[in-house]
Amino acid sequence: MQSYMNNIQKNNTFFELLHSEDRIRLGIIRNWLGQSLETPAFIPVATNASIRALDSISVKNLGINGIFVNTYHMHLSPGEEVVSELGGLHKFMNYEGVIFTDSGGFQAFSLGQAIIDGVGKIASVFSKEGKRRNKDQQKLAEITDDYIVFKSHIDGRIIKLTPEMSIQIQQKLGSDIMMVLDECTSPLASYEYCKNSMERSCRWALKCYNFFKENNIPNQYLYGIIQGGHYYDLRMKSTEFICSLDFDGIAVGGSLGTSKENIAEILSWIVDYLPQDKPRHLLGIGSIPEIFVAIEHGMDTFDCIIPTRYARTGTVFVLDSPNFVRDITSKYYKNKESKRYDLPIDENCQCYTCRNYSVSYLNHLFYVGEICVMTLLTIHNLHFYNTLLKNIRKSIKENKYFEFKQLFLNRMIEKLE
Repeated sequence: MQSYMNNIQKNNTFFELLHSEDRIRLGIIRNWLGQSLETPAFIPVATNASIRALDSISVKNLGINGIFVNTYHMHLSPGEEVVSELGGLHKFMNYEGVIFTDSGGFQAFSLGQAIIDGVGKIASVFSKEGKRRNKDQQKLAEITDDYIVFKSHIDGRIIKLTPEMSIQIQQKLGSDIMMVLDECTSPLASYEYCKNSMERSCRWALKCYNFFKENNIPNQYLYGIIQGGHYYDLRMKSTEFICSLDFDGIAVGGSLGTSKENIAEILSWIVDYLPQDKPRHLLGIGSIPEIFVAIEHGMDTFDCIIPTRYARTGTVFVLDSPNFVRDITSKYYKNKESKRYDLPIDENCQCYTCRNYSVSYLNHLFYVGEICVMTLLTIHNLHFYNTLLKNIRKSIKENKYFEFKQLFLNRMIEKLE
């Protein structure tokens, strides 16, 4: 193996691939403001231009250099025109870092078929059959061949989102990285439905691409999205089509099978056909085991709500637990001894929360409903994730990735540096 420095490969000012071996990559993404994001990187979700319970300065102080904002929700409020008039997302939310926006396509699933099937992107999170919802519960999104029809959960108005409109909204929001409009299919969808959906997503991707090129949009980059569910031939056809267009980056989206093990299989089908010199993003995946799978299958960035949503339910990430999580709510610490627990979540953790507060105090805040506990737990969880990714990047540079992974997953690491 060549040394890390000898593997430097300069591409363009947007993405620089520093190292690639055995599909594991190191790189840097830079936006037009000169702000950079080292990869592989976990990208927290800031749905409404805010990571819940945190302000932008706190996010940046945590060392988080990339966030994922939701196009559909920003369109509903305050509207892309307002954000544009106020200088775009960077100025609007006072955030210094790389900003991703999705296209609104995932909401076609989460507000549509997901309500009926009762599933997430991976069916086994619930069951292989899903959880059929109340028959009276109605979808808030419908797919047509030409657009997605949404019924606003805020005021009930009807919104028709076309591929071109999605790009136009993202352009006005002023994100650094935009996604094409696509459909995330249910993991319970049939082969025939996934085939039709994949072909529709390809048509939409071409419309987005043409609109982006024809309008010569500066300082923003566009990712194509590979779809096809958990069907090999559909994924390969989608990969061939998306990679035939000169997108700035490639994203992998949609349903990733009926179990988490399917993620590795699906990525293994397509990874060797992706352009080496372009960044890759895995949409909506981010549990700790999935992060290692993504990195080992050539992904550079990945987004997920897990660390922030877990924090709001009183669940924190730690090194000394079988599954790396611990419940610090009153349900877990309910006896007298644990209520007097005066140690931090993790004695070796250097986050603001662990340096200043005990589990007993956090437990008290959660029990009485003080909202600041969500901030404190979110800080801890994002620090844990960000520090883990720093350690992973360091291990790749030192050619010790698999050694680090084994020690980490076997709980043989006492502290993340």
